[in-house]
Amino acid sequence: GVDQNYLRIQTDNFNQPFNSNVGVKLDLGSTAKLRTLANYLEIATILYQRYQQKTTKELKAIKPHRSDKLSQWAIQYFLLEKNPSLPGMLGVAMKRRYSASPYETFFTGSGQHRFSNFNKDDNGKTLTLQEAFRHSVNLPFIRLMRDVVNYYIFADEAGLGRILEDKTDERRKTYLAQFADSEGKVFLRRFYQRYAKKSAQEIKTTLLENVRSSPERIAAVLRALDPFESIEVFKNDLLQHLPALKYTQKQFERLYERYDYATSNWPDRGYVARIHPLELWIAGYLMDHPQASRSEALSASAEIRQEVYQWLFKTRHKNAQDSRIRIMLETEAFVKIHRDWQRLGYPFQSLVPSYATSIGSSADRPSSLTELMGIIINDGVRKPLSLINNIHFGEGTPYEVVLNYVPPAPQQVMEPEVAKVLQAALSDIVQNGTARRLKGAFDSILPSPDHIGGKTGTGDHRYEVYGPGGTLKSSRVVNRTATFVFFIGDLYFGTVVAYVAGSEAQHYTFTSALPVQILKILAPDIIPLRSGTYQDDRT
Repeated sequence: GVDQNYLRIQTDNFNQPFNSNVGVKLDLGSTAKLRTLANYLEIATILYQRYQQKTTKELKAIKPHRSDKLSQWAIQYFLLEKNPSLPGMLGVAMKRRYSASPYETFFTGSGQHRFSNFNKDDNGKTLTLQEAFRHSVNLPFIRLMRDVVNYYIFADEAGLGRILEDKTDERRKTYLAQFADSEGKVFLRRFYQRYAKKSAQEIKTTLLENVRSSPERIAAVLRALDPFESIEVFKNDLLQHLPALKYTQKQFERLYERYDYATSNWPDRGYVARIHPLELWIAGYLMDHPQASRSEALSASAEIRQEVYQWLFKTRHKNAQDSRIRIMLETEAFVKIHRDWQRLGYPFQSLVPSYATSIGSSADRPSSLTELMGIIINDGVRKPLSLINNIHFGEGTPYEVVLNYVPPAPQQVMEPEVAKVLQAALSDIVQNGTARRLKGAFDSILPSPDHIGGKTGTGDHRYEVYGPGGTLKSSRVVNRTATFVFFIGDLYFGTVVAYVAGSEAQHYTFTSALPVQILKILAPDIIPLRSGTYQDDRT
């Protein structure tokens, strides 16, 4: 419509008491590449606006951080291009090349990660973004997301990225404190789950199960759990776990005094016991406060979390500091990326701070993907969604009431030039890429074959546990999805999803070819709507 989008069809055959189009969080796979590409092109637009008025001398004087590849590229574009324009710059942006090699380890999401391509034949290629989008190749988008993250870190006016280079920068302490607090909470939640609702004896037994049978280590644990126990209780507990121990009374006393609460700190106790000090702390806390909730434990541990990570604040550990600061800077970058995604209809309150978000790890909703497609085909305008036009109550009675929906004003949330580039890229996927089977299915109602487009995505959501050396210990299938978000001409757009929930998903191997084929099968029912045989009378 002129001022609003009309919902024509919303249906599912998922046997659950909620609308799976709007009420579920799904891994919709490579459809996330559409959001990533849109975000990237919007950054290119910002850079165009930033540098378009600069002289050659001024451009040469600008020295972006070596990790800020996008600003470097933008400056080079203006230095080399005789007639720069926003459409021209966006076209060049789509031709930037990225390696599809899966043989690089990426530091992201608080650790080292490797990624793979769906098609192994892509592994040795270097592709333009247009080619990578057309064939839905993963690794170029992992590397693109790295460039986007680095742009938000290193192009920041406050120079946050330079914190990594200057060990005297006072802001380092702030970020290290944030890291200590954040990572400490992650560990405490995990340890709380392990020891909650256990008796004091059960907590002690569970904790000592993973401690090597060494007098020093067991002594460190016992003294940490109950610092006020008498020497005799300590001796009896120690002998209970080490019945063959032949210590004199003097040796027991020395061991008792060595790990006295007043002369050791939590990092020292954890180091001796070879147990995370926060696990030691939460075990002792729950022995003293057996009814404590998780939020109460987190609140009580605020100072301990900072104490456990004090080693990080020492300058001789700069490399360790840098990796932790980098984690916090990446988290902040994803807050900014989330802001941009949310403006284009992303439905959730946060993104997973990992490059894997570019290939679907942060999930999505069919209705939200559809809204993004609406923005794109409306040339960057976000129009309100209309489910009903009016409701008529009590016709012919004294209580007759007619309620009419008055939509809010549409908003321009994306530059029209960006929308045009995305339209062309989505059309290319139907003409030459992963949705080729749809090619020609709607030609009878389109002004030209390229007036149809879409993005495919396959989500194989698994919960996997890895052991030392990266060995896979267990794998549990959560669900499987296959998605196609599409537009047909200048009027229709939507999303088709195939979805299997739970353990049943392990028996399915379908890909995004399935929803594309479903839309093709529906073509004979959709074509009459556009050809004029369908009367648009919503009253």
